[in-house]
Amino acid sequence: MPVKASIRQVPFAARILLAMVLGIGLGLGARAIGSPVDAPNALLVALDTIGGTFVQLLKLLVPPLIFTAIVTSIAGLGELRNAARLATQTLVWFAITALIAVLVGVAVGTIVLHGGEAAALAARSHAAVDAGWLDFLKGIVPTNIFGLAVSARADGGGIATSVSVGTLQIVALSFAIGLAAHRVGAAAAPFVGFVAALYAIVRRLLGWVIALTPLGTIGLLGTAVARYGWDTLSQLGAFAGAVYLGLAIVLLGIYPLLLIANGIRPAAFFRAAWPAIQLGFVSRSSIGTLPVTELAAEKLGIARSYAAFAVPLGATTKMDGCAAIYPAIAAIFVAQFYHVPLGAADYLLIAFVSVIGSAATAGVTGAVVMLTLTLSTLGLPLEGVGLLLAIDPILDMGRTAVNVAGQILVPLIVARREGLLDDDAAAPAISFPQHETAIPETL
Repeated sequence: MPVKASIRQVPFAARILLAMVLGIGLGLGARAIGSPVDAPNALLVALDTIGGTFVQLLKLLVPPLIFTAIVTSIAGLGELRNAARLATQTLVWFAITALIAVLVGVAVGTIVLHGGEAAALAARSHAAVDAGWLDFLKGIVPTNIFGLAVSARADGGGIATSVSVGTLQIVALSFAIGLAAHRVGAAAAPFVGFVAALYAIVRRLLGWVIALTPLGTIGLLGTAVARYGWDTLSQLGAFAGAVYLGLAIVLLGIYPLLLIANGIRPAAFFRAAWPAIQLGFVSRSSIGTLPVTELAAEKLGIARSYAAFAVPLGATTKMDGCAAIYPAIAAIFVAQFYHVPLGAADYLLIAFVSVIGSAATAGVTGAVVMLTLTLSTLGLPLEGVGLLLAIDPILDMGRTAVNVAGQILVPLIVARREGLLDDDAAAPAISFPQHETAIPETL
């Protein structure tokens, strides 16, 4: 049997799991060889190149995916019954799951953390990252039609420029164009047809890139292990343990309970969502994982017209890991570290910021913006941001995995409750009988 055919017989999730094991092994090997920042060894360079190229390919296709998916979805909302109710239900469930996640974070942080674990780091100074609500609000407004931003910085005697994609700006622009096309009606049909065709082409390109996921996993995870190592966690062990405990409770406890309450089989959910969750773990980017997340949603039977609307929205605003669990635990840790007492009003503020502010993370790698918002709202020292950056890459892997799971969970719950699950293939396999749904349909 040809090697290519043999590989295809191995389940995709199993290939990713095998790639993770291989990536860890190669990362440990690169770390053993020695990988200083100024002169990385050849193995680390190879791993970094492979992983970076894979993420670059994904991010290359993310802007056209978001634009074409949202425009075609909004333009075709008239084909969905109760479109306004559908959008409202999506946002409500975003808020419900975010509130539950932040409550878990507060509970875990209060019970597990006892302060003082990072006393050895007290002498270290880091520059706090300045971010706030105005930065977030200004970031929504597109600066140009392509949502591109150019930045310059000093680099060794010269000036290095870089171009970044404003994902939240693309989302806002796509919503506006899609809504306008929907209101124009028949006159916009040629444009909508062109965008729909482009959407189909982008999805085919994404399929080719996604086939490279195991290779990208080896590079991404191997690079993370080689650069940071598992021993980095020992500096902030209790905090890291609390964060991963909170993430595990939400991912493996709360989410299954919500699925069961809505008549959905958790095993079927995780079987379809696991490739996206795994990719989120190694890539540390909800936006980079978006193509796989959307495919997982459709595999679960969510109507494509709704998935194309809800999943990109979730990838930019639904961050249970980065914007709910993590800032809650981090705020408690920073308060204890700097001996600042927290009262009941402070815990309510943590919940409030987490529920309404998750869009500030905008699907990018890291949760520094959300953490800064939380600390500044509570009046806690912003130096605490720098204190936690030492192990942020390792924590970010788990946070993003939970983010991605939540971005599939909410559209699935809403689709189940609104009758938008396809009846031919996936839906019967994932759903309990309708009468077993525990939550009333009139939420």
